[in-house]
Amino acid sequence: MTNHYRYIIFYKPYGVLSQFTKDAPTHSTLKDYIDVPDVYPVGRLDWDSEGLLLLTNDGQLQHRLAHPRFGHKRTYWVQVERIPDEDAIKRLQTGVKIQDYRTQPAQVRLLSKEPELPERTPPIRFRKNVPTAWLEMTLTEGKNRQVRRMTAAVGFPTLRLVRVSIAHLQLDDLQLGEWRDLTTSELQFISV
Repeated sequence: MTNHYRYIIFYKPYGVLSQFTKDAPTHSTLKDYIDVPDVYPVGRLDWDSEGLLLLTNDGQLQHRLAHPRFGHKRTYWVQVERIPDEDAIKRLQTGVKIQDYRTQPAQVRLLSKEPELPERTPPIRFRKNVPTAWLEMTLTEGKNRQVRRMTAAVGFPTLRLVRVSIAHLQLDDLQLGEWRDLTTSELQFISV
């Protein structure tokens, strides 16, 4: 029996919309990278964010992964302006108020060194007198621009945001702008 479902993992570059239709001639979309009919992103990454995007034509899986009730983990590497202190990290871990909403507790840690990532085009703005730091943040919810709003709420604006995993799926050796079908072992974990 052949499975007619497709499950694709994509390393979305900066500046690419998480959709297949162009809403402006200057915007790059998933169609510029993925030539697979009838697959759609599970959740989204904003145009100015990078990293792992899962696409599928399996509506049930899409619902299960995107619905807040199921609370699957998403991990991000977040470059912020300045170096967050313990208080800011603790606030991010316990939840912060953004707009009219309080975020759920999150796993947050300061990375000891910059993660190995491809250069971003265009590069982030660099200010000689303002240091930057990298955080690893794991959330179980995905409100609109949530990570950026969280770091801003504690006084450390996000400069670069890269999603490195969704549940057990990771970017691993995938290169920027590349996609591949999920492996059999990845599918076993995802269809549970």
